[in-house]
Formats: sequence, C-alpha cells, structure tokens
Amino acid sequence: MAQTETDGLEVLETREWVDSLDYVLSKGGPNRAGRLLQQLALHARREAGINLPFSATTPYQNTIPSRSQPPFPGSQEMERRIKSLVRWNALAMVVRANKMQEGIGGHISTFASAATLYEVAFNHFFRAQTESGDRDVVYFQGHAAPGIYSRAYLEGRISKEKLQNFRRELKPGGGLSSYPHPWLMPEFWEFPTVSMGLGPIQAIYHARFIKYLENRGLKQSAGGKVWAFLGDGEMDEPESLGSITLASRERLDNLIFVVNCNLQRLDGPVRGNGKIIQELEAIFRGAGWNVIKVIWGSDWDSLIQSDRDGLLVRRLGEVSDGQYQKYFVESGAYFRQNLFGTDPRLLKMVEHLSDDQLARMRLGGHDPIKVHAAFRAAVETTGAPTIVLAKTIKGYGLGEAGEGKNITHQQKKLNEDELQMFRSRFGIPIPDDELHQAPFYRPSDDSAEIKYMQARRQQLGGYMPTRKVKAAPLKSVPDSHFEEFHKGTEGREVSTTMVFVRLLAKLLRDPELGKLIVPIVPDEARTFGMEALFRQVGIYSSVGQNYEPVDMDTLLYYKEAKNGQILEEGITESGSMCSFIAAGTAYANHGINTIPFFIYYSMFGFQRIGDLIWAAADMRCRGFLVGGTAGRTTLAGEGLQHQDGHSHVLALPVPNLLAYDPAFAYEIAIIIQDGIKRMYIDQESIFYYLTVGNEPLSMPEMPQGSNVREGVLKGLYRFKATAKSDAKLRAQLLGSGAIMFEVLKAQEILESKYGVGCDVWSVTSYKQLYRDANDCERWNMLHPAEAAKVPYVTQTLKDAQGPFIAASDYMKVLPESLSKWVPGQLVSLGTDGFGRSESRVALRDFFEVDAKHIVLATLGALAREKKIGTDVVKRAVQELGINPDKANPAIS
Repeated sequence: MAQTETDGLEVLETREWVDSLDYVLSKGGPNRAGRLLQQLALHARREAGINLPFSATTPYQNTIPSRSQPPFPGSQEMERRIKSLVRWNALAMVVRANKMQEGIGGHISTFASAATLYEVAFNHFFRAQTESGDRDVVYFQGHAAPGIYSRAYLEGRISKEKLQNFRRELKPGGGLSSYPHPWLMPEFWEFPTVSMGLGPIQAIYHARFIKYLENRGLKQSAGGKVWAFLGDGEMDEPESLGSITLASRERLDNLIFVVNCNLQRLDGPVRGNGKIIQELEAIFRGAGWNVIKVIWGSDWDSLIQSDRDGLLVRRLGEVSDGQYQKYFVESGAYFRQNLFGTDPRLLKMVEHLSDDQLARMRLGGHDPIKVHAAFRAAVETTGAPTIVLAKTIKGYGLGEAGEGKNITHQQKKLNEDELQMFRSRFGIPIPDDELHQAPFYRPSDDSAEIKYMQARRQQLGGYMPTRKVKAAPLKSVPDSHFEEFHKGTEGREVSTTMVFVRLLAKLLRDPELGKLIVPIVPDEARTFGMEALFRQVGIYSSVGQNYEPVDMDTLLYYKEAKNGQILEEGITESGSMCSFIAAGTAYANHGINTIPFFIYYSMFGFQRIGDLIWAAADMRCRGFLVGGTAGRTTLAGEGLQHQDGHSHVLALPVPNLLAYDPAFAYEIAIIIQDGIKRMYIDQESIFYYLTVGNEPLSMPEMPQGSNVREGVLKGLYRFKATAKSDAKLRAQLLGSGAIMFEVLKAQEILESKYGVGCDVWSVTSYKQLYRDANDCERWNMLHPAEAAKVPYVTQTLKDAQGPFIAASDYMKVLPESLSKWVPGQLVSLGTDGFGRSESRVALRDFFEVDAKHIVLATLGALAREKKIGTDVVKRAVQELGINPDKANPAIS
C-alpha cells in the first residue's frame, strides 16, 4: 500500500476514534471517558504488550478549554482601563526615579508581563477578609513591586510624594523601598521575596502552618488561601522546588503558586532550547500538584477548536521557548511563515487572518478571561495544591523599548517616543507636552475607574497588601517556671541542652502559654533529648497516626497526632526555618502569639540558612533559634562538617537578633524569660539565638547580687572573684559556653601554682556588648560637647586589674571585636579552623582553648606587661605539657 494511502487511512481511523470519544464524552461525561481510556490502555498492555510511552506533560495548550470557562464576573473594559493606569504609574515611577538619580534602578518589565495576573487577582480573588474573618496571604513577586505601589497609589493609600521617592527612602517624608520589606514598610509589606526562591518555600510552609493552627484549635478553618506569585527563572532556585512534595503530601489545597512564565530571566531565555512550562508541569504533576496551564489567549480559541487532527497543538509543542521569544519581537509575516509555514494545512488554518491580526494574538497570561478561569479553578480545587503556569511576554507593552527582548529586565528608561507609544497603546490621558516628565496620573475619586476599584476591594474585605498586628500582648509568665534553674544541679551533671529541654517542658505545661509554644526540630529530637515531649505534646501530623509505631510498647514512643504540637520536619533546616518564620510572624499574619523554639545542629544554622534568617529579621519575626550541639570542641567525634565555631560571628550582622552563648542553667532561664517578655509582652521586633551544648556539666547556683540578671542580659558579669585578692599578680579571665568550665580550671591552676589572682567573668553575649559599645561610640561622635557615654563592657571592667584573657568555643574575632573597649590588654583564645573527629579533651588541646592554654596565655600576657619574666612562661610550657611546635589549628 502506498504511503499516502496509509497516511490517509490513519487520519480516517484517528477521526473515527476521536468521534467515538466525543460521543462518550457527550453521553457519559469526562469521568466515563477517563475510565474508558484507562481500560483501553490496560487492554493494549495485557493483550498486545503495548506499553504506552510515559509522559508527565499534557499537550501545549490551555488546561481549561474555552467551553469550560466560567463567565467573567466584572467589567472587562473597566478593568482594562484600571490595569492601564496601574501600568502607566508603575512605569512612570521607575522612569522618573532614574531621571532624578542615575542608576537608582527599578524594574519595569516584570510587572508589565504580570499585570493581568495581578489585576484579575486584586479584582476578584485576593480576600483581605473572608465572611468568617479569615484572609488570604499573598507572596508578591518582588520585582513587580512598582505595580503594587502603583495600585496602592490609585487606591489612595500611597501619596504621590512617596511614588516620587521610589528607591529614595531617606528623602524628607520618606519613600518606597525597592522591593517588599516589612522592616522598612511595616504597615504595608508582609513578606520579603526578592532573595529569589525564598518566597515559594515560605509559602508552602506557611500554608502548612495554617493547617497546623487549625488542627490544633488555635484558628478556625475558614478557607483562606496562600498565594505565591513567582517567576519562571526563579524556579531554578533549589528552595523553589525542594519542598513541593510536602505540599502535596499534606494536601495543601489552601496553597496556590502562580508562575509568570515570560520565558526570560535577567540575561536571556529561561529555557532557550526547551519549554519551561512543560518542564514545570512535569515536575509539579509528578509531585502531586494540580497543574493549570494558561498558554493561549481567547484569540487562539477558534484555531484550537478547529484543530481536529491535533496538527496545530503538535506544532505549538515543537517550538522552543527561544524561538517563541523571537516570534514576540518579529512581524506577523515572520510569525506566519515560521510557525505555520511548516505545513500547508497550518497555513490554511490562518489564511483568514492578516499579519497584523496574527501579531496581536494574545497569550493566555495577558487575557483576563483565561486568567480568571484558571484562578477560579485553583481556588475551587480540593485535596491538592495548585500551580498556575501563565505564559506572558516580558516587558509587555514596552514595544521597541524592550518588549520580549533579552535586555528588558534591565530597562529603566524610556525616551519621549517610547513613552508616547506606551501612553497611546494604553490610553492614558496625558498630553504630549508633559510626557517628557513621565507624570503620574490618577483620576478623581469620583471617577468610574476609582469607584470600581474601591468597590471591588471593599467587596473582598479591604486593601492588600496590608500588615496589621492584631495579637494582644501576653500576660507575664510566672517566675515559678524559671526559679528551679537558679538553684543549680547540686553536683549532678547535665548539659545546657537538657536544661533547655527541661525548661521547654515546663513552659509547655503552662495552661495559658503552653498551647502557644511551637517546638520545631529537623529530625534530631532524640539527639537533643526531646523524646519525652513526644508523649507530652505529640508530633503534629495532619492525618494523625494511622499505623502502630515500632516502639509502641516503650514509654517514649513516637506519637503522631492531628493536634500534635511538635513540628518534626525531617532533615530540612530550610523547611524548619520556614516553619519558624510562619510561627514567629503569626502575631501579625494571624493575630496569634505563637512562640517558636527551633532547635537544630548549630553548624547547620547561619551558614546553611542565613538567607532565611535574614528574611526572618526583615519580617520582624519573633521566637528562639536554639543552636544545639554548639561549639567547635564541645561536639565530640562528629568532625569538620558538624563542629560549629563561627555561628556567633555569623549572627553579628543580623540587626534585630540577640545572640547568647550561655554557660549555666540560670543564664538560659534568665535569657528565655526576658525574651518572652520583650517579644510577646513588650512586643519588640526582635528574635533570639541561643547556643547550647551536649556536654554534661555540674550547673552552679546563681550568684548573689543585683547585677547578675542585668549582666546576663547585657552580656557580661563577674561570676567568681579570685580567692587571692591580695595577690601581686592579677588577671581577668573571660569565659562563655562550655569553655567557661575550662576557664574555671585555669583559675585554680593560676592561683594555686603561679600565684596569679584571677576573677572569672561570664560573657553571655559578645554581640550585645559590641552593639552597646558601638552605640556609645556613635552617640559620642554626634554629641561632642556633651559628657561621653561609657560602654557597658568598659564600665563593668574598669576596676579589674591585669590583662584580660577571653576564651570561647568560637573564633577569636568574637572577643577581639571588644578589644577597643576593654580597659587593658586583651588576649583572645578561640577555635579558628576546621574541626576534627576527636574527644573534647583532644579538641580543646588542638584548638588551644583548654585550661592549660588559658594559663599559658595569661602568663604570656603578664610577661608582656613586665609583671613576670619570660622564663616563667617558658617553664610553664614544659610544666603544662604544651608542644610549642604543634601545628596551627587555624590553617591545618
């Protein structure tokens, strides 16, 4: 049989099968048709061994066919006019800013491509408050911030002066931050999203945390959604995709991702040789998400409906994203010849369309009807999260200034011709002689556009974004929860980790406070001795516990419960930190004062998730980060990858983070009690970092004296005065964390063997001391004619005699940060360098922070002050058993 006859027969057979399927659809509906297709596939595999090729993707067309679209509920014309106004003012904001200040930056093209996505959501979906008092949560794509400001200006929430000071926040009257920053605009923005990838992962864990609140009875289930607006290039960040299976596993139908697939990132195509929409569809479908593709606008409906043989859809699926980008900037004639010209049948399909009509055919992401249908399906989906993949053109509307071009991400300026083109395209009533100023335009309050806009937002409960702190301050926590830790352990050895867990257990039993505490742990609860909490409060599971645990017969079995309190996150510090952020910002986002305690291996905190910690600071997050197994030498055996000697250094840059390295039980109790007071009673926008170790040690009783509590919180106090106050040789020993006990040993050796009277000081926070000292320096610089302020560290140590020897389990730079304000010679001992797999004794010898090296450092400092001879120091090296030729731990 000739090939042409075979082809014709195939076409006829295919047509008959399609007709038959259409008949089943018309009589039995989609479910019956789906079952039939499954039966056919099973029959083909069983009877003929035909294995259908696996495909995680669907054809390159809209998920929702035009016949299934719901009616558009608003006025398309009015919403088009409003959208045009938003577009203009967003563009004008960036153009004006760069006219006034060369290089100030800003982004036009991202919002230009996403305007329809946002406007449909603002007019019909974003609920500032539901009928039951809940609300939607929205993570706005950071580079689209000009569009969000522009809309707020039209709503009357942001003044023209603020718009004029976009990216000029220090101008009189203030300005607008470049991107979403709650720290800078605490009544407007809620979530910082421009460290790309952090928005998606936070949205996932926020949606899960909402379910957690609901299942624990802290919040009513009221149907609020979490929306995350993202870029297709952003999806390459590991955080964007790393936790998507959590969302499907937890059946987070309150979560909606909207990915603006404009096919471009900063330098060029996201997938020039591939198809990013198809790639993301495969990933998210495979992960169990509901995927809705919005590729083609209404202009394409008739073509796709007439494509009975699938020829057009197949051709659309063959073209790479890089080539589509070329289509966006070329003429209709080029588009016709290159896309449709590959087959005469395709050319026949578009022969009734002119080149201009072809060039103007909209993509799905620019068509409000298609976007509305997708969003409506997303909010009505149950049992799974949804991702909407909307195809758009980057820089849409910029024309020759950058529409669809590789340079468009960097576009900041437009000349008068380009402004005129944009003005005319979107119908903005600005005369030609004013265009060079790129003026803002807002109709009067009684205009049809403003009335419509206001009515839509009123119907949806109010304006967005808006950040409102609704949670009332907590009542004071009883002192009785903390008093036992002031008494010490009377010789019993416990680690500071166990002290923390004991205190946490007591707080969890408090009838008022306990229910608000959110313990978070990334699969290390047993390491930290927290397994007793499994039974006490349970591990959260959205489905409860549908199996019999293997350790069911033990007292501390692994207990999962729908109302469980512990967030046992598995091996993910990033995910755990996102839960911490969700809980630590619930006071503003949900009006609930949840108090997160996130305990983790301290090594895997700041250096692994520092970006999320910075975002938490920006969000005015509250709570306690607890770095467990802390200290380079305190975590024995684990070695280089686990031993943390620098997290307190990495904590220094975070402005509103208080960092403490407590040595004793009472210090931990004082810090946590004060932290709860400052964050949840005084409502300060701060959060805490505490390091705790796993070395069992005897905890002393809290010393007497009114300045101890103040000293613990400010960072320094005298823990133990010398027993040889009349000694001629004096020195001051500063210790913190587990190394404090080495300092106390060194005090005994120095006093008994070398006649040096030593006071021992507990340094609970180098950061607090550093911050206070710098505050004083700054004040003194700005007030030269007034009495100088004296830093707390200087005041506290002013009468101390002799050199100061500071030893910690962290880098030497930490104590050295105070050298300017310490009233004497400062010698710093620390743990610079890579860790080792060894015992604590060997590690402290290797890093030179044990008692004998503290003794040697003290004697060396006294020799430099001519208080003793170098022969004493040389003899001490031998007596203490120190190898002077040992390798330098900082570089070995």
